[in-house]
Amino acid sequence: MITVIRSDHGLTVNGHAGFAKTGNDIVCAAVSALAQGLIHALSDLTEDEIFYNVRDGHIEIFFRDLSEQGKLLTDSFFLSVGDIQQTYGENFVTVYPAPDGRKTEC
Repeated sequence: MITVIRSDHGLTVNGHAGFAKTGNDIVCAAVSALAQGLIHALSDLTEDEIFYNVRDGHIEIFFRDLSEQGKLLTDSFFLSVGDIQQTYGENFVTVYPAPDGRKTEC
């Protein structure tokens, strides 16, 4: 299962979805593409300073005092991974916290 955790100073994407075999897992590929897209967008489209670590099954993005653009990009990422969670279920992707502070429901 992939867990996506939002904190005041960044986010963490951890694990593998296990939806399909390696190389065929569309859930894992989608979440990975969104997270790496967020890294590129924050780096290239804003003046925000970020630090990140990407390795197999784990992505961390650290930031402080995001600009309005950075907040919009980050919120967009969480909306998108939330949609993936709702579509495929919490057995594959779980996002913490939901916009209201609780774990999201399918």
